[in-house]
Amino acid sequence: MFTPEQRAQLRSELLERAAGDPRISGAAITGSVAAGREDRWSDIDLAFGVADGGALPEVLSDWTAHLYERHLAVHHFDMNFGPWTYRVFLLPGALQVDLAFVPAGEFRPLAPTFQLVSGKANESREAPSPRPVDLIGMGWLYAIHARGCIARRKLWQGEYMISGVRDQALALACIRHGLPAVHGRGMDELPIDVAAQFEGALVRQLDAGELSRAFQAAVSGLIAEIRGADAELAGRLEGPLCAMCEIDGEAAGLASATRP
Repeated sequence: MFTPEQRAQLRSELLERAAGDPRISGAAITGSVAAGREDRWSDIDLAFGVADGGALPEVLSDWTAHLYERHLAVHHFDMNFGPWTYRVFLLPGALQVDLAFVPAGEFRPLAPTFQLVSGKANESREAPSPRPVDLIGMGWLYAIHARGCIARRKLWQGEYMISGVRDQALALACIRHGLPAVHGRGMDELPIDVAAQFEGALVRQLDAGELSRAFQAAVSGLIAEIRGADAELAGRLEGPLCAMCEIDGEAAGLASATRP
């Protein structure tokens, strides 16, 4: 396992390399360390602007070779967000290194967790949160598939779908409470009573009866959060959602309100 000292040394080395790379127009520390929340398990998050956007593939290739040759990376993959390319590396010792590259014209803070180290950044443009209507749509879509999986005794897939229902509802709860709604980042900050409503939506063993129980709890929580986001839409969706797990609307509301 990597040590905090090794992590700090590597971060400094990468920032020094960026300062000496004429193709890099700006460098920033992002993620937990920029927010003052770094702990023993945090990874390295850095963002770079590339002066000539057309050179971005070359820059990515050179920096990737550096991580493999100098720091013995064992694997990497890309995640794309708009013009940004996030190249995510796994290093020995289970250290994750996220390097984000973007043409200089788009190099800007997308969240408060952005600490400019060198160069210039454009005006901040915070990334939008998921739209409640999209989370609601994904919630009922997961519910339909969860119902089918339980009926077909596809237990592993059913567990996956029930988790999807629960996670969309929890994301709605995060938005309602002004918390980050992506990748579960705000879930542990939800009020205790709100998060506790979803404990029953955890599948505790793989059998159809247990999946049915957890499914009902997940749907009850989803209905409650849809009501909080859009009462009119909740009125239209409540009947079909309750029918999926054979509970009536009154019971669903009561379960959501009283679950410990």
